[in-house]
Order: sequence, then C-alpha cells, then structure tokens
Amino acid sequence: MNFLSALSRADIAAFAIFAVAWLAYEPLLKALARGRGVLNTDMTVLRAAWMRTMAGRENKFMDGQLLGHTLNSASFFASSNLILIAGAAGVLFGGEGAFRSASSLMVLKTSSRLLFEAQIALVLLTLARGLLDFIWAIRQMNYCLAVIGATPTTEDKDFQRDYGETAARLLNPALSSFNRGVRGYYFALAAAAWLFGPIAFTLVTLSAVALLFARQRHSPAARAIRDVRTLLERRED
Repeated sequence: MNFLSALSRADIAAFAIFAVAWLAYEPLLKALARGRGVLNTDMTVLRAAWMRTMAGRENKFMDGQLLGHTLNSASFFASSNLILIAGAAGVLFGGEGAFRSASSLMVLKTSSRLLFEAQIALVLLTLARGLLDFIWAIRQMNYCLAVIGATPTTEDKDFQRDYGETAARLLNPALSSFNRGVRGYYFALAAAAWLFGPIAFTLVTLSAVALLFARQRHSPAARAIRDVRTLLERRED
C-alpha cells in the first residue's frame, strides 16, 4: 500500500489545506504587514527605537538583561520542543504496538498503519521546523548580546542613530525566528488534530490560522503596541 492509497479524498483535501496554511501564513502576513496595524510589524519599529535608545545609553546593563530574558525563554521553548519531538518520534518508530494502542482509542480516526505514521510524521515535521527556528533565534540573540556589549560610548547622535538602526537589523530577525518557533506549536496542534479525522484536522487548521491573524491585528496587545508605535513616531516628528 502506498501513501496516497492510504488517504481518503477527505484526508487529501485536509492535508492540502494544512500545507497551504502552514507554508503561506508567513508570506501572507508579510504582505498584510506592509502598512500598519500588524503586531509583528509594529514591534519591528519598537525594537528599532529600543536599539537607538540603547546606543545612546551609558549603562547597557538593562538592555543585556532584557535580551538575556528573551534568550532564556527561547532556550526553554527549544528544550520543550525537543522533548515533544522525542515523544512523537517514539510513537512514530513504535511499530505495530504503537499503532494497535492508538487504534484501540475510539476517538482516533486512523484507518491504517501507514496513515497513522503519516499523521505522527506531520506532527514531528512541524515540531522539527519550530526547533530549527528556536535554535536560529538563540544564535542570533547571542550575536545581539555581542553587539550590545560592543556599543561604544559616544555623544555623536548620528552615530548612535545609525548604530541603533544596524543593531535592530540583527535583533528583528532574531525575534522573528523566535516568533516562528512559537507559531510552530499552533500548527503542531493542528497537525495532531488529523488523528481525530480529516474534518477535525481542517477545522483546527483554519481555527489556528484565524486565531493567529486575530492576535496579530485585533488583540489587546496588538492595539497597545500600535498605540505605542504611534506615540514614538509622534515624538520623533
């Protein structure tokens, strides 16, 4: 039995919806973020303002502490992700015993061992991608700490502004990688919903995407960050 023959039409349709949502979410978000009102875009402005302020601050201890806290958070998520990957891999390579145990649960909808392995493999793949994002975020944040530590003390306002803008070009991708890693949990949960059937898979996938977009534009955090950005830009004008 090959992989496609193990899938029903509903499974194929649900998997296609998930693949499009998973792969197209970030490009679509970037397209929507060209203007204002998207949390991730507004945060890039705030981080640039932070780095400009950091460059003009004599004592950089607080900046290092703030970034170090984020670095610890990324390390925690990466460790948690690795544990989940190990658990999913254990089930995937558990052989016939794992499949029989899963099939005995009435709530799970898996018609064959091949389908079951595909369902677990998809969860494993989403978690693995998230782990790689966390690892890259950790490395970039370590680079940022070096940039903060290397900031020279100077009264040159133009240098402070340019140095802060350059530092932000490193900090923003680092935290964007962290965000992608966190987002991976949403899609891992959606992938896990495939175990409950293609309808649940589709509904959870669409719900995850809707929740992500809602939090980017309409959450209290998004509105607060939007207002802070406005205040900062008004002050700079």
